Amino acid sequence: MSKQTELYHIHSALGAQLIPFAGYDMPVRYSSDKKEHMAVREAAGIFDVSHMGEFIIRGPKALELIQKVSSNDASKLVPGKAQYSCMPNHQGGIVDDIIVYYIRDDQYMIVANASNIEKDWNWIKDSNTMGAEMIDVSEETSLLAVSGPKAEAIVQKLTNHDLSEMGTYFCFKDTFNGAEKSLIATTGYTGERTFEIFIYNKYAEKMWNDLMEVGEEFGLIPTGLGARDTLRLEMGYMLYGNDINDETSPLEAGLGWITKLNKGPFNGSDILAKQKAEGINKKLVGLEIVERGIPRSGYEIAHEGKVVGTVTSGSMSPLLNKGIGMGYVPSELSAIGTELDIMIRNKPVRAEVVKRPFITK
Repeated sequence: MSKQTELYHIHSALGAQLIPFAGYDMPVRYSSDKKEHMAVREAAGIFDVSHMGEFIIRGPKALELIQKVSSNDASKLVPGKAQYSCMPNHQGGIVDDIIVYYIRDDQYMIVANASNIEKDWNWIKDSNTMGAEMIDVSEETSLLAVSGPKAEAIVQKLTNHDLSEMGTYFCFKDTFNGAEKSLIATTGYTGERTFEIFIYNKYAEKMWNDLMEVGEEFGLIPTGLGARDTLRLEMGYMLYGNDINDETSPLEAGLGWITKLNKGPFNGSDILAKQKAEGINKKLVGLEIVERGIPRSGYEIAHEGKVVGTVTSGSMSPLLNKGIGMGYVPSELSAIGTELDIMIRNKPVRAEVVKRPFITK
């Protein structure tokens, strides 16, 4: 049986289409994916993403544990900053992609994908040979994300903090709109200015209602997972389970920029160093349909009549009004401009390898 977030009854009252996702009944859309997508690109949307996982890692050994499990270099963080990273396994695959928040001295928070909460917790726990303190706060935490060009103006209405001073991947912990011990972060998944608001469950309903009230004049609307997916795809952001998984390496996925092999040993670093030295056989590429058609996850990618890969994510881009997607292809076919075919209903449809992100922000 699926769990429900604290805002389930609000989503139901708004007429949202609710679907089982990562163990929760989640709103996939309230109106239409395109309307919600364009609201985020042009004004603002509010997402309930309370299904995500949150782990507190603290104590004098906290950084040591985070450095062991993550590919990026968390020693570069200062309090009030966050960092995108991934957790490699011992074979060089990806356990999960994560965000690490440095809240204050010796206290960090890792945000994990909803479908991987138990898996991630066990992986970090098994790596915790140094005795860092770990607390899983996923069940008691709600997470709201306000995203779009008007997001800052909306969220600013509820705080005295000068949000204009927060760059991307900043965070602060404070009482926010009456919600004690909230964490406000400028991390997001849409390519637009985003404020993610981590709060105790008891504050979730009031926070949602207050944001909707102050956001009305700015065009804020509720947005679901459908729009979230097309928004992240236009930015070329990966979805765990589709574009990256336990068998894909961060180097194959184009995540070399968060794989700091010079920071010292971490889980899987020996395998990844070998991959970097010897070269990789496949790469994740952006694909843009040249003809009419929409690439979907699972569709075959062909070159000169031979299947060479599979689409991992794909959809119609509401902004570009054309089919876009991602998929792994042999490295020799990964150059920008390479012509490939996507097999749509057993017919080859011409596509081209393009640079990600698909849109310029």
